[in-house]
Amino acid sequence: MRVLIVEDDLIIADGLVRALTQAQYAVDHVADGKVALRAIQEGVYDLVILDLGLPAMDGMDILSQLRQTHHHTHGQSVAILILTARDELHTRIKALDVGADDFMTKPFHLEELEARARALIRRSKLGKNLPLQCANLSLDIASKLASIHDQMLHLSARELHLLETLMMRMGKIVTKEQIMESLCNWDSTLGDNAIEVYVHRLRKKIDPSGAKIRTIRGLGYLLEAAQAHPVA
Repeated sequence: MRVLIVEDDLIIADGLVRALTQAQYAVDHVADGKVALRAIQEGVYDLVILDLGLPAMDGMDILSQLRQTHHHTHGQSVAILILTARDELHTRIKALDVGADDFMTKPFHLEELEARARALIRRSKLGKNLPLQCANLSLDIASKLASIHDQMLHLSARELHLLETLMMRMGKIVTKEQIMESLCNWDSTLGDNAIEVYVHRLRKKIDPSGAKIRTIRGLGYLLEAAQAHPVA
């Protein structure tokens, strides 16, 4: 996953580059608006973290140029997170209206920014029907095929639905009720025990991938890469 940070405050930019690189993203940084616009239009980024107050070209202008160039699909499809010291409501509304996908004001918590970045990238990947990825486990939403290191996983229909439900909400707790809804059609129901059986089977099948299904007692299940930090 490739991220571009457009930020002229070098201390903030440095912190972001280090945090996102540690989180396994490929990260580039530019401090100038015009350079940023050219870089984004080349279309190699999954996410842009964009400051509004920039030299050479304002972030809001970059945003509107990207979203207006309908013929330029890269500018249209890249996820954009606005990060700015301007916290007035009208600025937030304008940025979202112009085409920002999310908006955060400084000062901010790195953990929250990383969570929002993950959510935006996941959402944009779903829109493009690209595979969802957790550690070495991959799921192609369009073809309904799961694989580990490009080796096909043989899953039953219900195991596949369960995996899709967990991967769509990666890093978040999925309740038994949500799993039940995704596994059942209108004329069948599943008990808690049946869900536990499917989770157990799926857990064994995905184990070699480094993706783990954690049981959050009393709440549900959570899919994450094995080395991920526990949820607070």
